[in-house]
Amino acid sequence: MPNTRHFASNRLLATFTPSDRQLIEASAAIVELRRGEVLFEPGSDVPATHFPSEGTVVALVVGISDGRTVEVATIGKEGAVGGIVSGGHAPAYARAVVQIPGAALKVELRALEQAKLRSPHIRELFARYSDALLAQVMQSVACNAFHPLEARCCRWLLTAQDRAGGETIPLTQEYLAEMLGVQRTTVSAVASALQEQGLIAYRRGAITVLDRVGVEGRACECYSAVERHFRDVLPEVRPQKILDAGNGGS
Repeated sequence: MPNTRHFASNRLLATFTPSDRQLIEASAAIVELRRGEVLFEPGSDVPATHFPSEGTVVALVVGISDGRTVEVATIGKEGAVGGIVSGGHAPAYARAVVQIPGAALKVELRALEQAKLRSPHIRELFARYSDALLAQVMQSVACNAFHPLEARCCRWLLTAQDRAGGETIPLTQEYLAEMLGVQRTTVSAVASALQEQGLIAYRRGAITVLDRVGVEGRACECYSAVERHFRDVLPEVRPQKILDAGNGGS
């Protein structure tokens, strides 16, 4: 059974009171997600909701018939994946794939739906988060349609860094190209230019943000717009509060 420290590592779970946590604990488990693991496919039922812990990142991607895909939302410790606005039956529209491996709290969807019915806080929290997630998806549509690749790439790196934590993002250029819906050679040219300017450094399997301010200056306004909306819609959390409530995190 997860302890309070697991709840503290996710922004949504960190707002749960002890009584809210009791509503889902019996149906919750800490799982280790592997890079590239698919949590659900389009059209399939969503059996559980995953709350990524710090350092874990999951992407929602949409594909077309020729095999190309593009990322529409990046989810980490600030949110949850699957069953956000469901009423019990939750066929998926996008694919959920693990970008950066790590821990997550997995909660059976039926238990979460019951918790929403019994807790006004959980019900309102998920309504607010669905609004924030929709804002990210809508901004991604505008970004992919209007902004140049370098700006989109910088926006994506900032988003991934926020969710992963730390300066280094364990990610290959191949995967970044897939998320942006472009060829690897195109991403490689952009990454090389950013590296030459001293903004990032990359090696096989990892990208390090060296100059956060500089990358923010190259990113489009989509990054700040989404982050601002998240701050406006979702409550700020101090995780130590729930650790105190849990008698030191035991």
